Amino acid sequence: MSGLLSAIGALWAWVQYTFDPLCGPAGLFTLFGSSLVSCGPEGWGDEIAFGVKVTVTLSLATLPVGLLTGFLIALSMQSQDKVLRLAGGIYTTIFRGLPELLTLFIVYYGLQMAIQAFLNAFGYDGRVEINAFVSGMIALSVVFSSYCSEVLLSAFRAIPQGQYEAGDALGLRRGRTMRLVILPQLIRIALPGLGNLWMNLLKDTALVSVIGLTDILRQTGVAAKVSKEAFFFYVLACGLYLGLAVLSSGGLSLIDRWSHRAEARR
Repeated sequence: MSGLLSAIGALWAWVQYTFDPLCGPAGLFTLFGSSLVSCGPEGWGDEIAFGVKVTVTLSLATLPVGLLTGFLIALSMQSQDKVLRLAGGIYTTIFRGLPELLTLFIVYYGLQMAIQAFLNAFGYDGRVEINAFVSGMIALSVVFSSYCSEVLLSAFRAIPQGQYEAGDALGLRRGRTMRLVILPQLIRIALPGLGNLWMNLLKDTALVSVIGLTDILRQTGVAAKVSKEAFFFYVLACGLYLGLAVLSSGGLSLIDRWSHRAEARR
């Protein structure tokens, strides 16, 4: 069994290296990088490539959490229950009003203090440290969901009430009506706004460098201080973020075409 796990681990390491877009055999740093960003012990390519992976992983981990939370908040804000509407309104007002960096600090330090106090109440005196990646994901999810809920709420209001009534007339339950009738239209209507929020999320990941997470900005910042080539490495960081934005734009365009696939040609 251990031999099989070792083989799988070796295969996965080979796949990661082979298809690494920056430090793989056909990676950008390998083919076009200077000595400063060469991959290996002589340059900073490996460290910056790892920072890119952290940034992308954090963004992709935040997205589904933020979308689901925003969807639930949007549902609560159009509910007939006044308490749910009030709770949703308070949530969006707070986290759209606070700076993202302040939200990150509140989650990173406040959550740590809350867990520490809770454990101390049960007699545990050990020190509690919150993982920077998890803290960043929670903070960015909170901010993303507060804006996402407003986009989805506007999309909900753009769908005629007759769509729900038609589902009832066909004998569909509300959950099935939501899945088969409302959600496809919701995606198509909300996609431009959600695409903008995704772009903002990619940029906001740079904030996690202040709590020690090794993302693009932190890795390039360390390289700039050590090598004394600040302009070069910060321009490189700009290029990496712009590259991610271009790839995201292409992906969003594909999703947009997919969401309109059922529309009649005009």
